[in-house]
Amino acid sequence: MHLTLLAAGLILASPALAVEPPPAAVPPAPTFRTEPLEKAATFPERTAPAGVVSANESRLSAEIAARIVALPAEVGQVLAAGSVVARLDDRDGVIEIDRAEAALAGAGARLAQAESQLRRTRELAAKNFVSPEALHQKQTDADARRADQQAAAAAVAAARRVVAKATIRAPFRAVVRARHAAVGEMAAPGTPLLTLVDLSRLEIAAQVPSLFAATLAGAKEILWESGGRREPLKLLRISPAINREARSVEVRLAFRGATLAPGLEGRIVWRDPRPHMAPELIVRRDGALGVFLVEAGKARFVPLPEAQEGRPANAESLPAASQVVVSGQQALRDGVALK
Repeated sequence: MHLTLLAAGLILASPALAVEPPPAAVPPAPTFRTEPLEKAATFPERTAPAGVVSANESRLSAEIAARIVALPAEVGQVLAAGSVVARLDDRDGVIEIDRAEAALAGAGARLAQAESQLRRTRELAAKNFVSPEALHQKQTDADARRADQQAAAAAVAAARRVVAKATIRAPFRAVVRARHAAVGEMAAPGTPLLTLVDLSRLEIAAQVPSLFAATLAGAKEILWESGGRREPLKLLRISPAINREARSVEVRLAFRGATLAPGLEGRIVWRDPRPHMAPELIVRRDGALGVFLVEAGKARFVPLPEAQEGRPANAESLPAASQVVVSGQQALRDGVALK
């Protein structure tokens, strides 16, 4: 009995037979996946309302006071450059031309007479039959008659110009947008007759948020979209003036291929050239939104200053060679070692 107890005590006291606690469990390494920035990034599509406008929309007006005798151009009609769009009564102008031409003929006859007398006086002066003063007088008379003839010729040109103003022509290839007068009405100088829209200089006018104006300038492709149709555009200019109410700038673009009708409404579409991080890649750490990068075998949290919940965030501040964590980022902590 005593031997049994002693043996049991020896067994319990033996260090070799003591029970050791199990080793502490090592937490598994975080599971994650990375992609290069150029692959992980997205380039959001931007849009802005736009419309087809003409660089020239002219209100053609009368330049003389006369009655309207013809308005052959109809609303919606396409006109070639130089087409007659209105005619005014030119009978008074024709009478002025006749009067001016008669005055010109009289001035020419008087000049011819004065020059003939001047030649005769020079011949007599060469023989000392007339005084130098008489010769000078004839020279003065001839010069005066020549000036009278020039004035009469200018009067003829002015009268013809007035008559020419009675016929109003399209200054460019255009479509008639509106008629503001009717046949039989009296037109005064400045009276608008028609509104023409230049078809040779059509542009796209768009209102782009000032925040995205620079992205439009750097876009690889800009498209016009309307009614399911898309057409390529080229950027002409971006106004530096900002609309304070809408916080937008006016942008003008031109079609690269086929043009559309003025007045058509649609939108312009382009890709933001700046890399962005998709909302599902963004996590919050210490109150800041950002993404995880892998650097030197460790996870590094990089805040994105412009990030907002549920929206793509501008990531142009990230190094071009960044390895972005695209899976498992929710479980990562800044500085944790990765395998």
